[in-house]
Amino acid sequence: MYFRLSFKNIVSRFFAILIASAFVGWLFDLVLLVMLASSIFLLLWHYHHLFKLIKWLWQSKALSPPQANGVWGYLYDGLYRQVKQQRNKQKQLNEKIRRFRDGAEALPDAALMLSEELTIEWGNKKAQRLLGVRWPDDFGLRIDNLLRAPEFADYLALENFESPCLLISPLHPAVQLEIRIMAYGSEHVLLLARDISNIQRLEDMRRDFVANVSHELKTPLTVVRGYVEMIQASKASFEPHWQKAFQTIEEQVSRMDRLVEQLLNLAKIENNSNDEKQWVDMAQLITTLVDEVAWLNQDKQHAITLDISSNVKIWGAETELKSACANLLSNAIAYTPPNGCIKVSWQLQDDKAIFSVKDNGDGIKPEHVNRLTERFYRIDKSRSRDTGGSGLGLAIVKHVLQHHQAELVINSHWGKGSEFSICFDQSTLSDTAR
Repeated sequence: MYFRLSFKNIVSRFFAILIASAFVGWLFDLVLLVMLASSIFLLLWHYHHLFKLIKWLWQSKALSPPQANGVWGYLYDGLYRQVKQQRNKQKQLNEKIRRFRDGAEALPDAALMLSEELTIEWGNKKAQRLLGVRWPDDFGLRIDNLLRAPEFADYLALENFESPCLLISPLHPAVQLEIRIMAYGSEHVLLLARDISNIQRLEDMRRDFVANVSHELKTPLTVVRGYVEMIQASKASFEPHWQKAFQTIEEQVSRMDRLVEQLLNLAKIENNSNDEKQWVDMAQLITTLVDEVAWLNQDKQHAITLDISSNVKIWGAETELKSACANLLSNAIAYTPPNGCIKVSWQLQDDKAIFSVKDNGDGIKPEHVNRLTERFYRIDKSRSRDTGGSGLGLAIVKHVLQHHQAELVINSHWGKGSEFSICFDQSTLSDTAR
C-alpha cells in the first residue's frame, strides 16, 4: 500500500482540529482554553509515538513496529516495509557471499583477497595449509610480513605481476609454490598460490633425461663419425653407391651431433647454469657474431647490414646472450632465399634496448607465430631438414631471455619477411642508458 502525506494535508488537518476545538470552546464559552488543551493533547500524542519509535529503533529487537492509527500508523508501516526490504537485500547479499566463499574454498589453489596496500582481508583454508595465513586471525596484516621469502619481496618491489613468482612454502620445505597476483575489482588484489611440486619434479626429470640421453649419445656419434671419416680417408676405392652411402651417413651424423649439442645447451640453460653475470658489451658481441657467421653466408650471398647506434651494456651471462643472438642470425641466414637482405640492429628506444634481425624472406603465417618457441616445432619439416634446423633454436632463445628479464617479439608477414627482436628491460641496462 502506498501512502502519500503532503504539506497541504498536514496544514488542513491541523486547522480542522483547531476549528473543531474552537467550536467546542465557543459552545462552553472557553474558546482559547479548549484550543490550548487540544494543542497540548496533539503535541503529547505525537511525542508519545515519537518515543515509541525511538524505543523500537534503538532498544527493541522485534522486527514488527508498534501499532498505531493515523499518520503514525502509516509511518510505522513505511518503516517496516523499508526494514523488510533491507533484510531481504541483506539475505541475498549473505547468500552471494556464502556462494563466493564456497567457490573459493573449492579452488585447488590458496586464495587471498588483499587491499591495495597488500593487507589481508580474506583467505580460504588452502591459504592456511600452503602459506600459513590464518583468516580471520591475520586480518589487516601485510602479506609480506607473513611471507618473508626474499624472492617474494623482490617480486612485490618489481610491481610487474605478468609472470608468476616461485617460492618454497613456509610450512612445507618440499612444496614448491607458484604465486600469481592480479587485480580484483577496483580496490582489491587477488593472490593465488598453486602447489606445483609434482609438475616441477616431472620437469626436472624431463630435463635430466634429456641431458643424460644427450651425453650418452655423444660417444656413439663420435665413434660412428670417426669410422666414417676413416673409411672416406682410406685409399681404397668404393663403388659410387657406397660412396654416396658413406656421405649420407656422415651428413646425418653431423646433423645428429648438432641436435645433441643444442639439446645440451638447452638443458644447461634450463637448469639455470652458474654462469657468472657481468656487464656485456652488446655492440662488440653483435659485431663479432656478424663476422663469425659470415662463413654461413658463403653460398647464399646475403647482403647483411649492421646498424649499431647504442653502446648500452647488458647485465647478464655473455655465453647465453651470444647463443640467443647467434640463433636469430643463423635462422635469418638459413631461411632467407639467396641474395636476400638481412638487417641487424642494436638500438635504444625509450627505456628499452632492442636487438633485432630483419630479413626479406618468405615470412611466417600467423597461425605459426605463437608456436615458434616450442621445442622441435618446425613450420616446414622438409625445409628444416634441408637447412639443418632442429626446432630448438628459438626454444633456447626463449629460456635465455627468461634469465635476463627480456622478451622476444616476432613481427612477420607472409611473403614479406620477418623481424625477430629481443627487448631488454631497463633493469638490466647500464646506468648510462637509464
